[in-house]
Amino acid sequence: MSIIIPCLNEAEPIGDVVREVLLLDVAEVIVVDNGSSDDTAAIARAAGARVISEPIPGYGRACAAGVAAARSPILCFLDGDGSDVPAFIPGVIAPIAEGQADFVMGSRLRGVREPGSLTPQQVLAARLAGLLLRRTYGVEFTDMSPLRAIRADTLAALGMAEMTYGWNLEMQMRVAAKGLRCREIAVDHRCRQGGVSKVSGNLAAGMKAAWKISTTFLRLAATLRRQGGPSNVPRAVA
Repeated sequence: MSIIIPCLNEAEPIGDVVREVLLLDVAEVIVVDNGSSDDTAAIARAAGARVISEPIPGYGRACAAGVAAARSPILCFLDGDGSDVPAFIPGVIAPIAEGQADFVMGSRLRGVREPGSLTPQQVLAARLAGLLLRRTYGVEFTDMSPLRAIRADTLAALGMAEMTYGWNLEMQMRVAAKGLRCREIAVDHRCRQGGVSKVSGNLAAGMKAAWKISTTFLRLAATLRRQGGPSNVPRAVA
């Protein structure tokens, strides 16, 4: 499996994140440097990651660059700030590798969270997205966690287009609309180990991300409806 870590100015935590992931049985760790002004790329490379540069800003764009560079049939994504716990990667990957699921996401809301690891607006956004996904597609998600796994060929067939913070939500909507087998497992979550959050670090950024998520859902729901909508959509299972 290829582990893809999009990063922007994560010099402080990224070395430890890469080393922690490399303790697992993974084919490669790809760090996508999304225009960092610090030493994120150099530190990630020194820690053992393959570093890809994507200078054009955008979380989804960085993820897409990592996908294009990946060499393994199974892809796993996580953040580079140290908040995701790599020890849960095998559990997220297993249902994909064993042919039991097409898409697996780790739910931070169902796992054990360090106090302050998620802001109230992040929790609210996750619950709102879960409600919208359940009402629209009948699929049960409790989070929009970055820690997720999917086969490369499955992802390629989704037709992903969102290049900013709506990437995670778009993926969940598209797998639901296609009726793919979705699974959600509980994962623990830590406080970020360094750097500054681009989404939840301040109210303005949080509101901007919430607006982007909301507009992405409405726009993509309309697009998917025109394309025929979901058919026999299964519910995500624990």
